[in-house]
This record gives sequence, structure tokens and C-alpha cells, in this order.
Amino acid sequence: MTGVVTSRVLIEADGGSRGNPGPAAYGAVLKDAATGEVLAEDGTPIGIATNNVAEYSGLIAGLRLAAEFAPDAEVEVRMDSKLVVEQMSGRWQVKHPAMKPLAAEAKALAPAGTVYTWVRRELNKHADRLANEALDGLRHGVSVAEREDTSLVAEVESVRAEVPARGWSRPGAATTLILLRHGVTPHTLEKRFSGGLASANPPLSDDGRAQVRASAEWLMPLKERISAIIASPVRRTRESAQIAADVLGKQVSEEPGFAEMEFGEWDGLTFAEVGERYPGELERWLRSLEEAPRGGESFRAVEKRVLDGLDRLLERHHGETVLVVSHVTPIKTLVARALEAELDAVYRMELAPASISVITFYDDGNDGSTRGSLRLFNALPPSRDPIATVSTW
Repeated sequence: MTGVVTSRVLIEADGGSRGNPGPAAYGAVLKDAATGEVLAEDGTPIGIATNNVAEYSGLIAGLRLAAEFAPDAEVEVRMDSKLVVEQMSGRWQVKHPAMKPLAAEAKALAPAGTVYTWVRRELNKHADRLANEALDGLRHGVSVAEREDTSLVAEVESVRAEVPARGWSRPGAATTLILLRHGVTPHTLEKRFSGGLASANPPLSDDGRAQVRASAEWLMPLKERISAIIASPVRRTRESAQIAADVLGKQVSEEPGFAEMEFGEWDGLTFAEVGERYPGELERWLRSLEEAPRGGESFRAVEKRVLDGLDRLLERHHGETVLVVSHVTPIKTLVARALEAELDAVYRMELAPASISVITFYDDGNDGSTRGSLRLFNALPPSRDPIATVSTW
């Protein structure tokens, strides 16, 4: 699309974390530098993050607004973060591992000649307000200023028509799933197939219980937002859910749709043992979503079961934030659904024990359809991953 006709724009950006790290959000506003007119705004929560991550996220959001609405304009960025301004100006090095990818993304988005200016906090109130509105649940995403010029109004409408695919629209009711994989069991460590309700159902190991507890404690800043904990009825997920419930002070209910794939005769065997006992079957299973282990389920069968469970969850917990304790295959299936990806995407995802992924489903019209947004995938608390930063939801 053609952007707004202006030769110079200002980006005012900010971000904040209530807890550092804690619940965080960013704000960014794009203005016509000559008139001060607001062209577009973005205020979006990003989950648990540090102040620095939130500030960089605000910068990136502002640069995206400039690229969308004023692609040919000269850009000046104004922020009250000395760190971001000095690093983006090249005067300070980016040393923290979690900051490097954010700084690289911002540099890739910034037009040549972009100027970075540090301002006092009181001069950055607009962006700060947007970030706080996002933190308070009062806004989420991009809004575009209406303009007198009818050609520009038409252009704004064309942007809004494109927005749903980008996840930028002002959404309807949002239902957020915090997806927690269970902790390790003896089968996990030995890389054995471990299925659902018909499996041997090994319990969590001591390490597995500690992993889940660490992840649950990481979610403590979100305790008041989590309305329910829903678990697969399999032993290791029920145990994991109860640990999380004890930490967060919640009750656990079960959803059979989120149980792990049934592996039938393969259950309890390693990949090597399956290859020896059932020559060719493992290879066919890895090549086909329709192939099922003897006495087990195919990926397609699991997909239907998981998505039926998702429909029930969205109906019962519409507009809420829910902690879902599940397994590798159901979580990957939910991620593929959120991304509207083909199911074979599950072959290209890795999911650590007791990791956290986050998906939000937005109402997408009057027909009951929903649009998914993946906000976090395979994240580990800092106690397990020293450079982990929950910065994307």
C-alpha cells in the first residue's frame, strides 16, 4: 500500500514492566513531524518481560508503524530510555544476549538516516499512556487516525482489511491459553513413547516435579489473571497441574481432548526398539499424518480430538485466561491451529518438558469463528534458562 504523504515523521515509543520482570507492555505513536498530527498508535501487552525488553518492543512497534504508514519519510525516534537510544545510535554496545535480537530487528526496520533522540520522561507521556492502557487491559494493537482526505480514509480502510492476517486489529473478546507441558518422567529421560490414557502412565520424576514448580512460580505475576487450570487426564499431566494449582491457588479440572496421542503397541518402547520390532512402520508413521501405530492414533485423529477439546474450552472459558497442562502432540497441534499452518508443522517444532507456550484466540466475527495469535513458544523460566526472557505476549 501507499503510505501517508508526509516527508518527516516522529516515533515516540516507551515500554514498561510492573515487576521488572513482570507484566509488561509497550506503547508507540507515529506523528507527522511538521504538524504533530497522530497518524497511528500501538499499545500492546507482551506478557512477562523486563523494562528493557518492553522499551525495545515499543521501538520496534513504532518502526513498523513508520514502515506501514510513512514508508518514504525521514524518521526521528524519541524515547526516554537512555539505553535504547545510545545503543541504537551506535555509541553503546549491546551486550545482553536477550537484547541482541531485539536490537538487530530494530536496526533492520529503521530506514537509513534514522535519528534517535533521548527525551525526559515527562515529554514521552503519550507513548507511556499507551503502554499503561495495554497493561490495564484497555487496549491491544494498532489504531489508525481518521483523516479528512477521502483518499487517505480509503487507504486506512484497506489497512484495516489487511489487519486480521497480521494480528493488528482491535480484537473482539480474547481467550488466552497458557500451555504448560508436563515435567519429565522416567520415559521422557529414556526417550520412550509415552501415550495417553491407555499408556503405562509413568509418574513425574523428582526433576519433573521441580521443573513444573519452577514454571508455575514463574507464572505467579499472572496469578490473578488465570481463571482456571485445565489438565489432560493422564497421570503425569494431572500431577503437573496439581503442582501448578498448589502454587497458584487454583482448582484443576480435566479435558480429555488434550490427552497425549495413543501409541498403542509402541507405548513404552524407544524409537530403536520400535524400528526393530515393527520394521518400516516407524518410517511410514513419520511420513504420514494418517498413519497410526498399531492400536494407536494418527496425528489426524489426535488433531480432531484436540480441536474438539479447544472448542469446548473456548465455549466454557470465553474471554478468560486459562492454564492448560498438556503434552507435546496436543500443544503442537494447538500452535498449528493458531498459526493456521498445515498439521505437518508439528514435525518442525521442539517442546521442552515443563515449557510454556501462549496462544490467544480472538473472536473474529458474528459467525463464531476465532483467529489465533501465537504469543510465546517453548519458553523456560530463568532458573532453567539463564537468558530466557518472556517478551512476546
